[in-house]
Amino acid sequence: MARLYTPDTEPGQGPEGDGEPGASDDEQAPKPRWRDRAGRWRRGWWPAGLALALALLMTLHSRVPNDIGNLGSLLQTFLPWVGLAIPLLALCAVLRRSATAVIALLVPTLVWLNLFGGLVVDKTSGGGSLMVVSHNVDADNPDPAGTARDLIDADADLLALQELPMDSAATYEEALAEAYPYHVTQGTVGLWSRYPLGEAQPVDIGMGWVRAMRTQVEAEGVGDVAVYVAHMPSVRVQFRAGFTAGQRDDAADLLGQAIAAEEVPRAVLLGDLNGTMNDGALAPLTSELRSTQGAAGAGFGFSWPAGFPMARIDQILVRDLEPVSSWTLPATTSDHLPVAARLDP
Repeated sequence: MARLYTPDTEPGQGPEGDGEPGASDDEQAPKPRWRDRAGRWRRGWWPAGLALALALLMTLHSRVPNDIGNLGSLLQTFLPWVGLAIPLLALCAVLRRSATAVIALLVPTLVWLNLFGGLVVDKTSGGGSLMVVSHNVDADNPDPAGTARDLIDADADLLALQELPMDSAATYEEALAEAYPYHVTQGTVGLWSRYPLGEAQPVDIGMGWVRAMRTQVEAEGVGDVAVYVAHMPSVRVQFRAGFTAGQRDDAADLLGQAIAAEEVPRAVLLGDLNGTMNDGALAPLTSELRSTQGAAGAGFGFSWPAGFPMARIDQILVRDLEPVSSWTLPATTSDHLPVAARLDP
């Protein structure tokens, strides 16, 4: 049947005249607007829910179990980066014009600031009677002599090296000899010093070969300090096995027991721990020592990988010493950045 049009009915409109000529239903749907007071509270429930779930995850990160693939340790290793979800959810909230989602985003933002806001603040101060540097020099370092020269320029009192390969150890010893008249090595770790060192002893961390040692130094202006140098077992993320941190966790237990039994009150641990201070698996160490980066750093101090640092796995931890500054040094030809700190008694 032919359709009749009256002067009040234009083509593309129904009898009620509620559409534009040729407009589809989607084109006629109202777009979200901030001035729609009722709508901006009804919209955006899914980004609001994700924001609250994110806050819960960060708050309860220590409760995430390691039973399946060490997921708890994996989360804690990269925990600061979880905060990147906040601006993404904020963008979703703005696009949805959702006041509900914007308010909900305040919760994970406050949780993140509570966890990491103290690291963002610059806590460095002047002074420091003892400067220490720790560096994983990388067994495949293409220029060990150049790395040694870079480390000399840092002008540290104590220099701890990890992952010293047998075929390059002599290169480091020769290059560092003039700047550091005292040095001791055990296995693949070593310590170079401007002050006399006591006898070095290996520390068993369950590896089957020496990757941790203990010695003692009488530092000018500080006194006797027990110095531990360690390279903890490596961790990997594998499809089937997950975060393979079990051997590192066992090593942390053994090293923590050695430090707990240390009779010298002042102690410092320098090394590649293959873990961050957020990782609860390193509690045997963090219960005995405190991080210089957390106490006197400026920023997160990420040290690995050198090309784009994403985690601080190279640590300087102390007991009965006061950190006054902590920072990372410029890159060498290693895949790690050196880390440094100044300490007072």
